[in-house]
Amino acid sequence: MAKRSKKYQEAAALIEKGKAYPIDEAVALVKKTSKVNFDASVDVVFKLGLDTRHADQQLRGAVVLPHGTGKTKKVLVVTQGAKVEEAKAAGADVVGGKEILEDIQKGWLDFEVMIATPDMMAELGKLGRILGPKGLMPNPKTGTVTMDVAKAVQETKAGKVTYRTDKDGNVHMPIGRISFDDEKIAENFKTVYDLLLRIKPSSAKGTYMKNIAISSTMGPSVKVASM
Repeated sequence: MAKRSKKYQEAAALIEKGKAYPIDEAVALVKKTSKVNFDASVDVVFKLGLDTRHADQQLRGAVVLPHGTGKTKKVLVVTQGAKVEEAKAAGADVVGGKEILEDIQKGWLDFEVMIATPDMMAELGKLGRILGPKGLMPNPKTGTVTMDVAKAVQETKAGKVTYRTDKDGNVHMPIGRISFDDEKIAENFKTVYDLLLRIKPSSAKGTYMKNIAISSTMGPSVKVASM
């Protein structure tokens, strides 16, 4: 394991090992222990008591954070007809149809979120090997395959984030930046926390919220107490 820097070790020393802090205290600690000279991202990781070998325990979806993430994503909408102007009016960065798919086939990937109307999915399916591994393939579960492209674009721009359990049952996502007010980070956290409780699979056994931690980019993690 790589040796931690002196700054990191000094920051980590401010956190009591093994202690789970109330979210307000945890946020204050994360901000206090951020030692980088840029506006670091604040991320949360939930370790959930799920067996992801079962399809019904693989959580996937999207949530609109009340205060966004502090980062505006570049949005591509793949559609045709009247929906092209609708997507442009909603603030999409790039809008196109089959010609855009040809560009992607040639290697163009200058976007962070792809939204598509259902009528384009048959064509998009041919790009699965390119889009799938990068997590860019639109999916109805995350609201990125929809006829309401305006709403999807606006929500993405406003701070909609997608989530998905990894093979160990962890859900990891950004909940703000160090420059955010403490209350805004805490409210974003609570939005995600409440969502994960609400969508708990009925087949999940034992402790559901096993461990929760928040951290800043390159900063030490702070354990958060369940609410």
